[in-house]
Amino acid sequence: MIDSQQASEALAEINEMARRVRQSRIYNLASLMLIMWGVLVFAGYLGSFWLPRYAGYFWIALNVAGVAGSFAISAFGYPKTGIRTFDVRMLIAFLLFFAFGFLCTSVLGQFTPRQMGAVWPIYFTLLYIIAGLWMGHAFVAIGLGISVLALVGYFFIGDWFDLWMALVDGGGLILGGLWMRRS
Repeated sequence: MIDSQQASEALAEINEMARRVRQSRIYNLASLMLIMWGVLVFAGYLGSFWLPRYAGYFWIALNVAGVAGSFAISAFGYPKTGIRTFDVRMLIAFLLFFAFGFLCTSVLGQFTPRQMGAVWPIYFTLLYIIAGLWMGHAFVAIGLGISVLALVGYFFIGDWFDLWMALVDGGGLILGGLWMRRS
């Protein structure tokens, strides 16, 4: 027989364990998405470096592939983990996020390709930083790290900026996804 204090402690331990398991499952799905986006971003910056005339087309195609891939990872990960990370609301949020970024960078502010190469990663990593306030410090660290390194590249790297960003943004997302798999 246990008293109310012991029962309360046992329930608190169960709740803590459930929280940890849920965070682990979220990190697992998020890591897959980070790795996928990292590969796409890496390819986008390489395409921008080698064929700058076609960079806009690369980025449109890669972003469409990324949204579709995020949906697929969530759809196939949901039955296994019980956590849905990408649903219709998330698709709408992605589309609104892209639309707002496009409005700010292409309509309101006529950014150069180099400026776009720095602004978009910082804009996207803001989501990781905000998500990290609820889902874990790994997101905050990934977002801040990529943002700072993007600014370093923008101000100091010169003509090698797209290659720098392939490593920093694409590589940072891949490394962040691999790091999250260990968390």
